[in-house]
Amino acid sequence: MKTAAEVFHLEKTDGKARAGVLKTAHGDVLTPVFMPVGTQASVKGVSPDELIEMRAPIILGNTYHLVVRPGLEVITEMGGLHKFMRWDGPILTDSGGFQVFSLAKIREVKEDGVWFSSHVDGKKFFLGPREAIQAQVTLGSDVMMAFDECPPWPCGRDRLAESLQRTLRWAKICREEQAALGTSHLLFGIGQGGDQPDLRRESLEGLREIGFDGYAIGGVSVGEPEEGMMAAIDATEPHLPADRPRYVMGMGHPDQMVRMIGKGMDMFDCVLPTRVARNGTACTAAGPASVRRPTWTRDPGPIVEGCGCYTCLRFSRAYIQHLIKAEELLGLRLISLHNLHFYLETIRQARTAILEGCWESWSRAFLERYRRGGKSKEQEK
Repeated sequence: MKTAAEVFHLEKTDGKARAGVLKTAHGDVLTPVFMPVGTQASVKGVSPDELIEMRAPIILGNTYHLVVRPGLEVITEMGGLHKFMRWDGPILTDSGGFQVFSLAKIREVKEDGVWFSSHVDGKKFFLGPREAIQAQVTLGSDVMMAFDECPPWPCGRDRLAESLQRTLRWAKICREEQAALGTSHLLFGIGQGGDQPDLRRESLEGLREIGFDGYAIGGVSVGEPEEGMMAAIDATEPHLPADRPRYVMGMGHPDQMVRMIGKGMDMFDCVLPTRVARNGTACTAAGPASVRRPTWTRDPGPIVEGCGCYTCLRFSRAYIQHLIKAEELLGLRLISLHNLHFYLETIRQARTAILEGCWESWSRAFLERYRRGGKSKEQEK
C-alpha cells in the first residue's frame, strides 16, 4: 500500500467539502471528480477524443464485462486496456462486485467467489477476489476496486451482516493478491452495511485495518429511496480517513453529487448522462429537460444558453428534436456530449467554489435552482 501522500493530496476544505488531487500512473486527477462510465471500454456514443475535448480526467471500465467480452487474452494482445480503447488518461475499473447484485439471476455466490453464467452466451466462469485483482492488473487499471458482495435492497440485517463479513474477507484476499503480484496499481476497498449505521462503521473499521489506497461507499443506489442513500453516506463519512480519496459508487444525479460533495465525498460515477440522452433527455442546471417538448420544434437556440459544449455551440433545439424524433443516431450522440459536458463542468465549478471558499453559497444556489427547475422564487409562487 502506498503512503497517503503518494496517493492523495488534500488541497483545501470548505466545511466538509474537499478539493484534492488523486495521483495515478496516467496522471493526476483533480477532485471532486465525475468519472464517465465506459463499462465495455467505451463511453456510450462518445469517442476518446471527444472526452479529451471536454476535459474528462478519468473514466471507468468494468472487469466483469471485459472478461466476458472481448476477454483478457484479446485485450492483452492489444497492449492493455488503455491502448485497446485509445485512452491515455487514468482508468478506474469496477471489480465486478456490482454484477453480484445486478446479475443475481445468473450467478451463484460461494465463499471463495462467484460463479456467473455469462449474459452473452451462458458459459459459466468464476470470479473471486484473486481473479478480480489478476484481471484488473492485466487490464492495466490505474485504480482497481476490491471484489465485494453488493447486497440488494431491501435486505434484512442478518443478510447485510453476512455480506459485510464476506466482503471483508474478500478485501483481505484482494490486498494479499495485490502484494503477491507486486503491482503498483492503486487499490480501493469498498464499504458495505446497507442502511445499518453500526454495520457501516464495522465495515470501514475492517477495511482500514487491512489498509487501502482509497475507500469507496458501496451498496447505495440499488433501489432504495434517496434519503436512504444519503443516510448511508452520513453513517460512513465519520469513519473514512481524511487523507485518502473517498468514492461513492454508482450514484450521480447532479443534485446528489453536489449534496455528496458537501458531505465530504470526492469521486462519483453514473451512467445517467448517456442513458437519459438515449431517451431524449438533456441535463441542465434547471433539472432534466425533454428535447421532445413542443416549444423546441422551432426554437433556434441551444439546449442551454451560454453552454460551451460542442452541441450547444453548433446546433439548435429544433434540430436536436428533429434528430430524436427521426431516430437518428446523431441525436443521442449530441445530447450525450452535452450531458457529459454539463456533469464535468458542474463538478469543476464545485471544485472552484471550494478553493475560493464560497462552497456554501454556491451549492445552496445550485440546489435551489435545480429543485425549482430554473424558476425564481417569484415565478415559483
